[in-house]
Amino acid sequence: MILSKLLPVVVGLGAGILVSAGVFTVLLSVGLVPRFAGKTHTGEKIFLYEEMVVFGTLVGCLASVFPGAVIFGREWLQKRLEAGAAFECLVLTAEALTGLFAGIFVGCLALAIAEMLDSIPILTRRIGFRHGLGLMVISIAMGKAVGSLLYFWHPIFR
Repeated sequence: MILSKLLPVVVGLGAGILVSAGVFTVLLSVGLVPRFAGKTHTGEKIFLYEEMVVFGTLVGCLASVFPGAVIFGREWLQKRLEAGAAFECLVLTAEALTGLFAGIFVGCLALAIAEMLDSIPILTRRIGFRHGLGLMVISIAMGKAVGSLLYFWHPIFR
């Protein structure tokens, strides 16, 4: 009886530790945090950035495993503010900023991984690309953004 309840706990913790170690390894191996610190000229705060990556990952894990434990967004604000036009404007602004920053992070991570794997230079050599590499990257990003918007706004996918 105890073994049947203890085994899933041990397996779940082990799998969670493995996945989080993989995420941190990818983030550290592509050098995303030092690159951000170098671009913003805030190299003295690199340990703070790394701690915030760990904190964000832990909060994300808690929010996905225990949905009621971490309450942000509309429900949390609605309990503290009265509903109205100002409230809707505040919530939409917060959601838009969160989406913008999450998109920037994911885009930087994808480009850092592509740069680490040298996939962009290989692609340009294979197709005989000499000019317009920036336009190609922007086109790919815009295509992904339009595809995401269609996926979330079009009712056929629900």
